[in-house]
Amino acid sequence: MQNFIFKNPTEILFGRGMIAELGGRVPANTPVLLLYGGGSIKRNGVYEQVKTALKNHRVIEFGGIEANPLYETCLKALDQVKASQVGFILAVGGGSVLDAAKFIAAAARFDGADPWDILRSSGKHVKTALPLGAVMTLPATGSESNGNAVISRQSSREKLALASGVVFPVFSVLDPETTFSLPQKQVRNGVVDAFVHVMEQYLTYPAGAPLQDRFSESILQTLIETGPVTLVELRNYEARAAFMWSATLALNTLIGCGVPQDWSTHMIGHELTAFYGLDHAETLAIVLPGILKHELERKKAKLEQYGQRVWKVRTATRAIARTEKFFHSLGMPTRLRDYKISAAEAAEKVRVRFAGRNTVLGEHGDLKAETVAAILRARA
Repeated sequence: MQNFIFKNPTEILFGRGMIAELGGRVPANTPVLLLYGGGSIKRNGVYEQVKTALKNHRVIEFGGIEANPLYETCLKALDQVKASQVGFILAVGGGSVLDAAKFIAAAARFDGADPWDILRSSGKHVKTALPLGAVMTLPATGSESNGNAVISRQSSREKLALASGVVFPVFSVLDPETTFSLPQKQVRNGVVDAFVHVMEQYLTYPAGAPLQDRFSESILQTLIETGPVTLVELRNYEARAAFMWSATLALNTLIGCGVPQDWSTHMIGHELTAFYGLDHAETLAIVLPGILKHELERKKAKLEQYGQRVWKVRTATRAIARTEKFFHSLGMPTRLRDYKISAAEAAEKVRVRFAGRNTVLGEHGDLKAETVAAILRARA
């Protein structure tokens, strides 16, 4: 196991009725930006709960954050932050809203000329940010307890990520009941997203970290057990709570401590979203089986461990097959043709972009543009 420093400053408020705790945690002596998406929070009662909890606060609202948050929209929110001298951002919604909040929080304190540089540098230039909190209504990304964010730029069809310790939420409210009104597609996406988050940190090579392995396997097993249940029984509190907590633990930095990580599935998936507008989880379900098949020999030891412990199968090949079958059981397609996308075209677009950036991926840092193109062609 490698050396590591574990630091997660986010306070989690988990369970029914916890939105009422906002009033005591959001600072009362500064304007607060209430950031949200397309308006579902006004239909499911969450908006009213938040406004009631913040009745003694000065709240400035900004809605309309997209499912893949756009840089252009974030800049409009940033203008409002500056005009109103906002001192705290409260993101209410899914991971996309929180991603936008993190970028806006960083951009509000950024002293460079172009906020896009925050994303060009993957967050390396971020030294300080506005404090922020979250009320999560969609389990999936783990954004409620990490410093990661992904933003799309419409004008250039790019999707870039930032990672910084200064944009961890101060607190996050996770009430499973706020997720009961989610469409099945969003629940499906959330299960797949959380599952692949674990796989990117776990499915590499043995690194002498048995506890992290067991943590990862337990999250995967919980998602396999509760995912199909919560997808059908949309108001089953216990199943939804287990799913929601699994999504948080999948990417709150704990299981990645001291172990090699991959993230090639995510980086390739971001490009498919940028070029074709697919949901993030849809791209992950397409790419992950391709990565595992291409890297079968180098991932064989962990694939076999994963297969035996999680799926009760003996071979790496069967472990990959069971993974893809699980995605199908959730109603998640795993091929580019399922979205009427040409694999040859997608492979070439991604190849050109990665080659232009000199991108290399994978836990060994040697998956180059040509290899990525071959993997995508195999996902026809």
